[in-house]
Amino acid sequence: MEPNKEAVQGLRGKTVVITGGSSGVGRAAAEAFALEGCNVVIGSRGKEALDETVALCRDLGVAAMGVPTDVSVASEVQHLANKAMEFNGRIDIWVNNAGVMSSGKFEEIPMDVNEQVIKTNLFGYMHGAYSVLPVFKKQKDGILINNISIGGFMPAPYSAIYSATKFGIRGMMECLQGEISDFPDVHICNIYPQIQRSTGNMHSAKFSGLDFKVPPTAADPRDTAARFVELAKNPKKEMFPDVMSRVLVGTYRMFPKSVINTASAGMRLMMKVKNAPSDTGNILQPSPQPHRIYGETSLPVPSRKTQLAALAGLGLGLAYMFLKPKSSGNS
Repeated sequence: MEPNKEAVQGLRGKTVVITGGSSGVGRAAAEAFALEGCNVVIGSRGKEALDETVALCRDLGVAAMGVPTDVSVASEVQHLANKAMEFNGRIDIWVNNAGVMSSGKFEEIPMDVNEQVIKTNLFGYMHGAYSVLPVFKKQKDGILINNISIGGFMPAPYSAIYSATKFGIRGMMECLQGEISDFPDVHICNIYPQIQRSTGNMHSAKFSGLDFKVPPTAADPRDTAARFVELAKNPKKEMFPDVMSRVLVGTYRMFPKSVINTASAGMRLMMKVKNAPSDTGNILQPSPQPHRIYGETSLPVPSRKTQLAALAGLGLGLAYMFLKPKSSGNS
């Protein structure tokens, strides 16, 4: 897919809509597009966090507006699109980013939580596409960016409903890519990052008894946001924005049963020692504090050189484990 000339010239003055923009990757994306000189419209449930992100964008010298939005409600997403159109009569970029997650044994997670995960994640991205694609078709240009995560290719252990939504989003958007193929300047871009060093894990619902923190090797939300900007300038149908996302998905494609069974066994082992009460997180209500880009990690974050060295070691180890010659078994 070739970039259009207008996109290559830069994003200054473009109007971008970001759902889930009050914290984590969404807030990092708002910052990144503001630094490009875009008009930023943010949709999020929590007003306090929404106001903070709007102030951040305005401090960077751009026009910004927050629209209280629950993406699981179609009328609220349509209202978000309508308000964004009031900026300068068009929407140039829409980032579907709002998402929630619950983890635990399938039958122990309350059904209202399961249903809301589907409404927020799958329906939320559907509502975004449904509201903005008619605008793009009328304009004959526009870019829809879907932050799907590697969960669109490989299941997250003990997060069955979350995994269902991510697989569903991927299928829906790949179908829609075909539907808009006769509009050469309308693009749907799917991005599949690994776990983020954001506040997302802190806000997720936990029914496993585990209150674990993300590993220090998790992706930097600002790096992921920079890939959103890259897609806005040079649209592609899909992007794996970091080395770990490619490694994990590639390994799962080669050894699907081994990966999910091993990951699930590890979760079961940890769940035998439950040390945290069940928590619905931000599934049924807006995210509690903290409202920021970065979350807590289990260990200090290593330098980029150390991370690259660790990835190289992991790759060599996997290559040796799976490609080493097998013994014939003869004495």
